[in-house]
Amino acid sequence: MTNQLSAAEAKRLVAEAKKAREQAYTPYSHFQVGAALLLPDGSVVRGCNVENVSYGLCICAERVAVVTAVASGHREFSALGVITASSPPAAPCGMCRQMLAEFASDLPIVLANMQGEVEQINLRDLLPHAFSARDLV
Repeated sequence: MTNQLSAAEAKRLVAEAKKAREQAYTPYSHFQVGAALLLPDGSVVRGCNVENVSYGLCICAERVAVVTAVASGHREFSALGVITASSPPAAPCGMCRQMLAEFASDLPIVLANMQGEVEQINLRDLLPHAFSARDLV
């Protein structure tokens, strides 16, 4: 997959992320996030954020999608869609960026919001100097 998604691919990821966002558990912040990971075979794995009264136990939608995909045997990702209500659309947090970089450092990402704003960016631009296995030597 190229670094830029087609309009149809981006629209599909936003729609899938929106479905995921509907499942978010956010009784404290009320900041619902949905994520959709596109796999090389064309299937999509969704994730939503899940809060906890002990804030450190909260997990972001992007990491839920990654963990769900990995638990299902997937290790390669082609693109990510993320949707929030914020304007401009919110990008993944630092922790999510690092988690995504473990599997796809050159990942195309579609950022969207409920108002219809859409932006494409690449993970490499969001996290230009990701920590990686080469740093362990």
